[in-house]
Amino acid sequence: MMMRQTLSVAMGISILVVSVARETLAAEAGFAERDITPEIGMEQPGGYSKRFHRTLHDACKVRAAVFTNGERRVAIIGVDALMVPRHLVLACRQEIEEKCAIPADSIMIAASHSHSSGPTGMVQPGEYDHASEFVRKLAYEKSSAADPVYLEQVKIAIVEATFEAHESLATLNVGFGSGIEGNGVFNRRFRMTSGFENTHPGQGNPGILGPAGPTDPEVGVVAAWGDDGELVGCIVNFVCHATVNPGGISANYIYYLERVIRGVMGEDVIVVFTAGASGDVTQVDNLSPYVRPRPEQWSRMVGGRVGAEAVKVMYSMETSTEFAVASRNKTLRIQRRPPRPDRVEAAYEMLQDSKLKADATELAFAKETVMLDALLKKVPIADVEVQAVQVGPVVFVSNPAEYFCQYGLDIKQGSDFPLTFPVSLANGCVGYVPTEEALGPRGGGYETRLSSYSNLIPTAGTTIANEGIALTRQLQPGVIPTRALHRPFSGTGWAYGNLPPQVD
Repeated sequence: MMMRQTLSVAMGISILVVSVARETLAAEAGFAERDITPEIGMEQPGGYSKRFHRTLHDACKVRAAVFTNGERRVAIIGVDALMVPRHLVLACRQEIEEKCAIPADSIMIAASHSHSSGPTGMVQPGEYDHASEFVRKLAYEKSSAADPVYLEQVKIAIVEATFEAHESLATLNVGFGSGIEGNGVFNRRFRMTSGFENTHPGQGNPGILGPAGPTDPEVGVVAAWGDDGELVGCIVNFVCHATVNPGGISANYIYYLERVIRGVMGEDVIVVFTAGASGDVTQVDNLSPYVRPRPEQWSRMVGGRVGAEAVKVMYSMETSTEFAVASRNKTLRIQRRPPRPDRVEAAYEMLQDSKLKADATELAFAKETVMLDALLKKVPIADVEVQAVQVGPVVFVSNPAEYFCQYGLDIKQGSDFPLTFPVSLANGCVGYVPTEEALGPRGGGYETRLSSYSNLIPTAGTTIANEGIALTRQLQPGVIPTRALHRPFSGTGWAYGNLPPQVD
């Protein structure tokens, strides 16, 4: 287990950057959004092979929230995307800093991890140009890959949305809170009678002993109202894989989350979504005896329930126009774990022997083994940014991983803030970061398999969590606004209530 009171740096990891911010009060907020809907025919991201969009269900967006206290500015940007590659984040930050004077290290750019969004990953343009022709073909022609034209579209939208949010800064009444919606999300990993752990072992599998990890049902909310009582914008944080594809290009369940909030609060409300530590949490209940809902219905169920809970939280909030704004961040250098040479050799043989019979899973991971071997020759160590952004009593603690849920819970427990919202897949992407138990001798599941996408050393998750907690402790937690205290009892209650009974 991780140590929550001390900063632990694992072997092979060093600190590159430390950013320190100044906190005061007197705050303003601004919100904006931009469309980033991909074209039909573009790649649908997710998985280790190519798929293409054939239909459109709903728009994908960039949504931005900017907060300032007059001296310090921070931005939290949610993107309807599977991932936001590091090079895209750095380019966006540079332009935003030039246009808005928001410090680059105070900008958090987070993907929703929508598996029905546009092609921002997995393989990046030019990533394998150094490799052999055989590996380049595997990477660019056989793997899920980002579209450079679409990446530029997303970059422009992120910069424009953040600029508009910054330009719209105004004194708003901001509230902070959280609720619970745990009925529609489940850990997808299970301990099995085989002695190992499986991902999605299947409904009714008699070998299931029980879940191999927790869920986190908290719905975190920051919301801002104008003096007219109209909601201007909000940030919602929730832990669930965005794999509830309703069919076609879509923001995924986040679309229905937004629809519910807008349906109650107003059609112009900007809803910024950040995904919590949901690397092993999805909408799929492997223990359910019932037939799964249809995709559209399922997407409505998850997004609608989370949106409804967010509305309940907002209706219960007290607000303030004074709150601290601050940020801290560190970039870690974390080693990747290489595949064994004999496995690399076997993978090459499997992929080059057209007569060899192998199933799709074996071929997929053989491809990934070969690609990882090539990637390690160029980038043997990963840049992993951990960031803490404070808005009053809330601290958003980010990482660039498909981060297992237990780590998010550890960060919440280790933080002194009244409200702590972990944010995964922010400021880059380093793939799955499972727990050390999942990567241990009795672990398992596809998240633990080496690939060009997921390959950090086993202690990475613990180190990221400890660094995130340490960053929160460099900040001064704010206080959640509460109602004014009632005046002392005057000695008289309600006159109508202080009457004797009448029975005749």
